[in-house]
Amino acid sequence: MTGRAVRESIQGQPFNDVLNELHAHTFSGSPGESDPFTLGELERAYIAFALALYYQCGHCRVYHGKVIDRLRSKAGLPEWHWQDELVKTVLFLRTSKASLSEPEWDGWVASWRRFAGRIHHRHPGLACATAYAIGISRADEALMDMAFESLKDRWPDPQTLLGVIRDIDRVVVFMKAATSKNRTDPIVRRQLGGCGLRV
Repeated sequence: MTGRAVRESIQGQPFNDVLNELHAHTFSGSPGESDPFTLGELERAYIAFALALYYQCGHCRVYHGKVIDRLRSKAGLPEWHWQDELVKTVLFLRTSKASLSEPEWDGWVASWRRFAGRIHHRHPGLACATAYAIGISRADEALMDMAFESLKDRWPDPQTLLGVIRDIDRVVVFMKAATSKNRTDPIVRRQLGGCGLRV
């Protein structure tokens, strides 16, 4: 009987176990251990997909894309070209206030609000939650401030708002680690392979 080859983790199994546990706390929850979620699993998956685009991680993009398709199908949601819209969202959010003049920034904000409103009609709150996530990921205070105002309007109850911010922040923290790992593992494997090491 031939067994499947098991590839050893570069980081080691204990580290991967912690990463898997962090994934559960971020997306599905660990019964009796995780804080309750405020945003639904679909919202968190959309944000993760947008961050995978932002960080250019094909592995994460494919994984979270499949999760989104499964959740949308299970919920019986109407057809929406969500991937195209999230690509446009990320393109919008690559702009930073620091690289623009004041009139350019004002024009960008007006364009963003029109675009975010279009996304809001398909999935309420998604554009501003994604903007806040990308703001956190690059420590962009101006983007975070702008998105936070929209989040406050959407979720005026302070405790609900706190839960939303926690959910977004957890996805960012997880995705930054996961996208780094998934983008660099093939490079590290190639480098180690050049030294005769197979992991």
